[in-house]
Amino acid sequence: MTKPILALLAGATMLAGCNLAPKYARPQGAVPVALPEGGTYPRAATDAPDVTAIGWRDFFLNPQLRQVIETGLANNRDLRVAAGNVLQARAQLRTQRAALLPTATVSGSATYTNNIGAGVAGAGAGAGAGAGTGTGAGTGTGTGTGTGTGAGTGTGAGTGTTTAAGALTGSGDLEIYSLNAGISAYEVDLFGRIRNLTRVAQEQVFASEEAQRSVRVSLIAEIATAWLTMASDQEQLRLSRQTLGAFQETFRLTSEQFRIGVGSELEVRQAETNLQAARSDIAALETRVAQDQNALNLLAGTTVTADLLPAGFGTEAVTRDALPANLSSDVLLRRPDVLQAEHQLIAQNANIGAARAAFFPTISLTGLVGTLSTALSGLFGDGSFTYQASPSIGLPIFDGGRRSGNLAYARASQQVALATYERSIQVAFREVADALAQRGRIGEQVGAQSQRANAAQVAARLSEARFRAGVDSFFTTLDAQRTAYAAQQQLVTTRLTQASNLVELYRSLGGGLN
Repeated sequence: MTKPILALLAGATMLAGCNLAPKYARPQGAVPVALPEGGTYPRAATDAPDVTAIGWRDFFLNPQLRQVIETGLANNRDLRVAAGNVLQARAQLRTQRAALLPTATVSGSATYTNNIGAGVAGAGAGAGAGAGTGTGAGTGTGTGTGTGTGAGTGTGAGTGTTTAAGALTGSGDLEIYSLNAGISAYEVDLFGRIRNLTRVAQEQVFASEEAQRSVRVSLIAEIATAWLTMASDQEQLRLSRQTLGAFQETFRLTSEQFRIGVGSELEVRQAETNLQAARSDIAALETRVAQDQNALNLLAGTTVTADLLPAGFGTEAVTRDALPANLSSDVLLRRPDVLQAEHQLIAQNANIGAARAAFFPTISLTGLVGTLSTALSGLFGDGSFTYQASPSIGLPIFDGGRRSGNLAYARASQQVALATYERSIQVAFREVADALAQRGRIGEQVGAQSQRANAAQVAARLSEARFRAGVDSFFTTLDAQRTAYAAQQQLVTTRLTQASNLVELYRSLGGGLN
């Protein structure tokens, strides 16, 4: 009995290496080999460090910003959701991996039965002589607890013999004890169906871990951008309040000149226009600063204390500026979101293998060993051993196209995952290329805007002096003041763009994990 079972297990072991999943090869050619450089893009930096090896604590130089990022990494709810997704995926992998091994169970039972027919009736014999009817009496003892007495009657010529059954006068209790251990319906994975499903679960774990890393990188960049945006708005607010004072002085001067008959009401109203515009800007900027703080609180997962909030753009650098420009596009393959898409693609490959395996026979085994006895003390005695083995094989002949549909779905899902992976690389390439393009010209833009703001301020001061000296009209002075104000506002915006560009380039290249 055991030899056929052992032969079946040996054959199953030999076939266990069969895998019907397509061989995975990383797709190539979705983007150019190298990232763009030259022209609009910055020149290659030969001594620049590997951006992916720069931890965020080394990249961000401002201690307040670093502390806000620390707070966000500890409290942000999106990051906690991502961590929970990883734990869920790992639990599902443990569940799926359990199907690779048989499930062993141990069970014991005791049965007590009351049976009034448990005694064995006694037997009696009687004899009669001569012709006619003879009667005999006998006494028998049963194996049960009762004693029976029987009477028999025989009829015949000569000597007759009769046997009588004894009547029971008691009842018996039957006891059965058993102890069993075995496996039930264990599927022998001949064609890799279970192994491929386990590979799917494993790749889902990897994908969820990369998704968590991607959320972490994005969170760091979002916190830094929100902090820099608040610094820019604070700087704009400071500028607007400073300009408001100048406009108030101009408005007072024109009003006084109009009162004594030297100026016109038109000049007063033009000065008031500038004044009210500055007041409107202040109100809007105060609202934006409050909203910026709300955004920071959400990203940090808690209320950011006032001592960690920026008061404006200072003179010290917020981030490092030594980012490389001469990079191969292979660096994009290490981005967490790209790795996440690749693990999803590998999982879909394994799904095809599982769908193909459904077309082949499935073999399952059920085995049981144990002991059986009518007495608890004899449960492990000689002759109490029992066993049972039930191998089975099954192959659906007709399923209405269900298996074919599952295979077609798996193949289509693999094509979707392939396109998603290639698109994730293309998106990463576009993000890095855009950041590099802006980086190539942002320094020149900041320099030009800075000179423009300085020139506008000088022009405003000269125009005001000429107006006081009676050389220029007041409208020239008003126009010069508006130009200087707008130039300074634009300079602050350009500085924000420069700082945000460095953060975006750092993020898009996959930095920020350490």
